[in-house]
Amino acid sequence: MNHSIFTAVLLGAVYVLAKVEAHINIAVRACQTNDTAPEDEVQLDGDEMFYVDFKNKEVILSLPDFADKFTESWYESAQANHAICLNNLDVSVKSENDPPEAIDPPESTVYAMEELELGKKNILICFVNNFYPAPVKVKWTKNNAEVKDGVTLSRYYPNPDFTFQQFSTLSITPEEGDVYSCTVEHKGLQYPLTKIWEPEANTESDMGATVFCGIGLTLGLLGVGVGTFFLIKGNNCN
Repeated sequence: MNHSIFTAVLLGAVYVLAKVEAHINIAVRACQTNDTAPEDEVQLDGDEMFYVDFKNKEVILSLPDFADKFTESWYESAQANHAICLNNLDVSVKSENDPPEAIDPPESTVYAMEELELGKKNILICFVNNFYPAPVKVKWTKNNAEVKDGVTLSRYYPNPDFTFQQFSTLSITPEEGDVYSCTVEHKGLQYPLTKIWEPEANTESDMGATVFCGIGLTLGLLGVGVGTFFLIKGNNCN
């Protein structure tokens, strides 16, 4: 039986400007007994600063290049912390007589990155959230045929409640009648979780935005306040 351990080490500080503001700096580490998908990253106020790519043995910056000084010797430190993580996990599993691992099945949703336009290139995003342990497997299909070209799968990212999130993308040029699906596999699911996306599925929301735009432009002639509200709600106005 595989087990996982997830740790979040608070490195935070409080800065005093015109008023007191707390900024939380967290180092996130995760490991599994089968030593797959290790995690080591640093966040500031929930935004990733950098992470360790254990496969390529390097530190990847999410910050501008001038932040290099933050990552000096970080890979060597990450290796040492990963070994400690595996040792602590092994000790915990043995001391508890190999207990069953807590498992949270994922939720998923599929949506287009850009406003839908048939015949125009777009990107589908399959967002997988609230699962434990990491990672998940994702498969895409178009019209019931598996698609592998133009597919990406992100690293997994921690949520505040120690579950994870991960996303996959698929490059598409949607045409009328196309049907896409995103299938997620995880040890917490009895059966794979599949979500369907069709270009027509966004017609209603696009129509709603158009209605808001029309109402906003009309009422804008009568009253700035009410007209502005509908223009904001119909934020797809050109």
